Amino acid sequence: MEIQYSEKAKFFKPNIFNILNERKAKIAQKGVKVYDLFVGTPDFPPAEHVMKVVQEAALNPENYKYSLTDTQELKDAVKNWYDRRYDVTLNDDEIMSINGSQEGFAHVAMTVCNPGDLVLVPNPGYPIFEVGPYLNDASIDYYELDPDNHYMPMLDKISEEKAQRAKMIVVSYPLNPTCTCADKAFYEKLVEFAKKYNILVVHDNAYSEIEYDGRRGFSFLSIPGAKDVGIEFNSLSKTYNLTGLRISFALGNADVIKHFKTIRSQFDYGTSYIVQKAAVAALNGPQDGVVKQQAQYQSRRDALCDGLNAIGWKVPYSEGTMFVWAPVPKQFKNSDEFCIQMLENTGVVCTPGSAFGSLGENHVRFALVLNENLIKEAVEKIKEWFEKENIEL
Repeated sequence: MEIQYSEKAKFFKPNIFNILNERKAKIAQKGVKVYDLFVGTPDFPPAEHVMKVVQEAALNPENYKYSLTDTQELKDAVKNWYDRRYDVTLNDDEIMSINGSQEGFAHVAMTVCNPGDLVLVPNPGYPIFEVGPYLNDASIDYYELDPDNHYMPMLDKISEEKAQRAKMIVVSYPLNPTCTCADKAFYEKLVEFAKKYNILVVHDNAYSEIEYDGRRGFSFLSIPGAKDVGIEFNSLSKTYNLTGLRISFALGNADVIKHFKTIRSQFDYGTSYIVQKAAVAALNGPQDGVVKQQAQYQSRRDALCDGLNAIGWKVPYSEGTMFVWAPVPKQFKNSDEFCIQMLENTGVVCTPGSAFGSLGENHVRFALVLNENLIKEAVEKIKEWFEKENIEL
């Protein structure tokens, strides 16, 4: 029997990630030291008090039943955290847990979009921003982020025709991959734009706790009128190193949350009680580890950016996120070629900018997931390669 696969199944083909993973494995098998700055998986452990709560919860057989809904304990923890951290008041009906922001973005367009409805997404931007609407049969249009404009959306450049057609706009700062932050003045303009054209704002706030040089992250929901026009995803993955537990939240407009919850009830039986207990422990517990971790990420950023700039590679200092966004040296035809060549010549692996849209091309993204000493070793390997090959910077 020959299975006829859907167009969506055919859409996702082996790509540069597969190629880099295969070559990384082959290099490691040869005994070459690999410096993996590829995927944004935190290398910091979860807090000990969170792991103890998970351990205790896992021994309770009641926690293995369908949860179906978020516990009041969890909703209270989220409300208290948002109040303490962002000075934002949330009600119970404005909160819903999801299986990570990736899952949320994969399904949220179902809530507001019919097939063919227009969704505005950033270019460059994280892949799920466009993949999610695509999986929901929405039409996708890109608003371009120009480095000369600090990778900020130019809302006034979105045509009247597109603005009138759009049902949803995806926005995210600090932005992965460009590592730039936005101020509240931009979000005030965004709320006005969304109200004018009746567009749902979906804001990804994964990195508010990883900002540098004295910046203080904030919530989109802290902007007056934001709840009227949008929701925010906020994840515990990077803030509390709970990536494998898959716990995030959709927060904001109560009517959107209500309809989104109805959609999700058709394929999700609720967040595990064990995971909910972990989230409560993280949100209610000591936050000094979050502050310490942010400082460590900044030290890693400095080790990488200081080192690369010292060898002549003009790499901007990340403003936020756990990444660094760097231009590809001029003599390479694209970011894929550069990443492959750097891996094979230095053992350093990072992500090509092509993975983040057409305007991500000619850039690469480094993940700050190695300690400072290893990052300095990686910089030294890059320096040796650049000098040996007379790579133009």
